[in-house]
Amino acid sequence: MQRTAVNPWDWSLNLGYNQAEVIEGARRQLICAGQTAVDSTGTPQHPDDMRAQISLALDNLEAVLAKAGMGLSHIIKLGIYATDVDAALKNLDLLGQRFGPLHCAPPMTLLGVTRLAIPGLMFEIDATAAD
Repeated sequence: MQRTAVNPWDWSLNLGYNQAEVIEGARRQLICAGQTAVDSTGTPQHPDDMRAQISLALDNLEAVLAKAGMGLSHIIKLGIYATDVDAALKNLDLLGQRFGPLHCAPPMTLLGVTRLAIPGLMFEIDATAAD
């Protein structure tokens, strides 16, 4: 798979994402449901701790990708949902810590939402991946 960044401006690069990417030569595509801060039984974890919820949601996303034989570098689109956008933005360095070393900056959208499906959850991330 070949990725070509499309950035008419460079401001989003400072935030860790491309405006768009052209994906060529992909043979499989994986559509991931939203991943949150739940354990293996679906029980919410880390109430009132946005940073810990983001970290666990990313762990869960990586687990889904791994089960499909993929990793974070295969992500071609991210959707992020947060009940407190300011708190999420303060902790999005966690994405940079994981994606930065991979030199991967998939296009993403961050949306503020009133609530998520499971009470107590504050952060959810979904992804599209390809290889």
